[in-house]
Parts: sequence; structure tokens; C-alpha cells
Amino acid sequence: MFSPRLLLLRSAASLTSRTFCVGGVSKEGRAPDMIEGNPLLHVSNVRNRLREIVGASTNWSDHQQAMAERVSLSSMLAKSQNDLPAKTMKDSYLEVHLPLGSEPQLREKYLTFHNTVRFGRILEDLDSLAVLISYSHTYNPELKRSPLSIVTALVDKIDMRHHVIYPDCDIKFTGHVTWVGNTSIEAKMHMSQFREGAYAPVLDATFVMVARDPENKRAAFVNPLNPQGAEEEKLLQEGEANKSRRMGMSRASLLKVAPTAEERKIVHSLFLNTLDTQTVSFRSRILPPNSVWMQDAKLKGLEICHPQERNIFNRIFGGFLMRKAYELGWANACSFGGCRPTLLAVDDILFQKPVEIGSLLLLSSQVCYTEGKNIQVRVHSEVFDPLTRQHNTTNVFHFTFVSDRDVPNIIPETYGESMLYLDGKRHFNQTVEH
Repeated sequence: MFSPRLLLLRSAASLTSRTFCVGGVSKEGRAPDMIEGNPLLHVSNVRNRLREIVGASTNWSDHQQAMAERVSLSSMLAKSQNDLPAKTMKDSYLEVHLPLGSEPQLREKYLTFHNTVRFGRILEDLDSLAVLISYSHTYNPELKRSPLSIVTALVDKIDMRHHVIYPDCDIKFTGHVTWVGNTSIEAKMHMSQFREGAYAPVLDATFVMVARDPENKRAAFVNPLNPQGAEEEKLLQEGEANKSRRMGMSRASLLKVAPTAEERKIVHSLFLNTLDTQTVSFRSRILPPNSVWMQDAKLKGLEICHPQERNIFNRIFGGFLMRKAYELGWANACSFGGCRPTLLAVDDILFQKPVEIGSLLLLSSQVCYTEGKNIQVRVHSEVFDPLTRQHNTTNVFHFTFVSDRDVPNIIPETYGESMLYLDGKRHFNQTVEH
């Protein structure tokens, strides 16, 4: 039985079509070859492999032509999911190597000023890997190019299991499909780092991908998933539970329904604690000790979306958006807490619409909830059209950070800020409960 948790027990034969040779080094921080004669896929080859699958090009003008030619692939799409063969979790299983220990020249891209690993770069790698895992699940050996356009719909959760990522030790990503709908795919990934002769877990990530037609305009069917054994059945059930949880969260969104009775009490308590006891007026508010008004805990940024940051479908790469949002959120948490924060979790990143090349991308980071040493940050991204003056939301990101000291309490003033506060509290509670 294929066991996604027992990464070293898989057969060498299952990797031959999806690996490239990377020599291992047995020094401290440098991983040896994991399986005799069975090297890992190098992280630098992931996006190259994706370009091959869809027929994209690294050259800008050729890339535009290739994308235009993909329209003809529409006839290859399945008319229903029943027309596609079922796949197993083993079919989509991949291992990807990020050799920070074995290849020192690679570290420059991942290194921070403080000699730590840029987590934004890790987000980019996870996003690319999730797409490649999904294409591995839908692989059809009879087709030269895949007619599917597979894109990230949601980052359901990223949980940190170890909060230090060493810049001079090899990293391994593993992952596979764990749940499939008619047109959507859940991919779970794990990241580990080679220390003291063995790989130790660093994070677990769950991404939800969607399949669309070659023009990325309408949904397309994907292969059903056939679990093998009790462990895979459990993973499939967890995928169903994740879907139900997301639907429940959507129905209970504060943008759709009123806060619960308990949450309304929290908002009213915040209001009472900020009343001026001298005037006792609804319009007179006083900031409590060791507190910060929510409006004073913002940080904003602007990105011009150049072709260099495009994905294989001629839109801005989702990993790039995640990296920029994370870096802005981290900077905001750092400024708010007065020291360098540590990431606890990434939660519920929703991709509402693609970002076109040439867009003006506006990023707005807001500390929306604090508790003890914890800082919950929400980053909102939108594209701005300078000609029409229209703003359109593209993404919402949620990050949970922890400081090495207690941080000020964040205090909302308006009803809108109170809703941000409650939404941040919900996301923080999910992180703690998980």
C-alpha cells in the first residue's frame, strides 16, 4: 500500500518519469541520494516541466503565440468525468529537492539579510509544486500537451511544524493529490530539511487547484481519485471534511451574516472599554493603555506587474503574489511588535481573480487581531486600472505571526474595523485549535 507519510518506502520505478538527476553530498546539511539510483526532481526544473506540459515558452513573444495556439486543444477535453480513467494517489506523488546545502550558489535567491531563508520564496516553490502535482494526476500519455489550464484557487492551510529554516541545509518537498471533485483538486505537500543525518519536518501545506479549459475561461473535468488502502481512504475523507469546512466558513462569513451573540458581546466590550468616562459620549473614544488603534497598524505597497513574473498561462504567477503579500505582512507585524516575528501559519488565501500582466497591484496589510505575543495580519490585494479608476479585489491573505514579547492590543474604532477584528480572531482561533 502506498503510504504518503512513509516517504522512503516507495519503489524506484514509480519516479522514473518525473525525476531529474541531482547528486547528493553526505556532509552536514547536505542530503545524500534518498534512494539508490532514484534521484530527486530539482526545484529549478519544476517550472520548466510545467512549460513542457502546456507548451509554454520562456521567450515572451513565443509564449504569447503558444498560448494563442492552445485554443485548438479544447477538443481534447473530456465531456464528463466518467470519460477519464481513475488515478491513484501514487500517480501524482512527487519529491522535489531544494539543495541549499549542496549548491551554495542557489542560496542567494533564498537568503535574507539576517541569514535566514526567505519564506516568500518557499511559497513560490509550493505553488509551482501544487500545479505540477495536479498535472501529474491528470497526465494522459497519449497527449503531447495537456489541454487543461490548472491554477491555484485557494491555499487552505500552511502549518509550521518547525519555525527555523536553515539557509545551508538541503530541503525536500513531497506531495500528492489527496482529494478530487469534478473540476477541482486538493494537493497536500510536506517540506522537510536535512539536519544531523536525517530529514526533519518543517511544514505541511494544503492547496486547492481548479482545472479549466485551454483558454482558462470555463471549468474542465479532472480524473477521479481511487484511494488504495485505509490510509488513503482517511486522506480522502479529510479532503471531504476540508471542503465542508470551507463551505461552512463561507456561509458564516461576516460579509454575509451578522456576528454571533458572543462576538457581538466582544465588540460591545471593546466599545465600552474605549469610552471617555468624563464625557460618556458615543463620539468620544479614548485609547486604553498598551493599545493601538487599528487604523494606525497598516502598511501598504505597490507592484507593477511585469512579464517576468508571469505564469505558464500569461497571468501573474500566484506564488509571486503570495511572496509579496507575505513580505508586506511580515514587515507590518515586525513594525507593530517591535521585533522580527516568526510565522505560525498561513490560512485561507483566496484567489478571487487572476492578475493580468501590466496591472498596478495595490497591497494593503492590516494588523487585525492580537493576543499575547501573537499577531494576526490580513493582506488585501487589488488591481487598479488608472484609465477607468476602477479597483478590483484579486486576493485576500491571512498570516499568523508570533513575537518574542507581548504586543500591544489592537483596538477597532468603526463597525467595519470591528468586523476585521472578529474575522482576524476567527482565523487566529482556527490556527490555535489546529
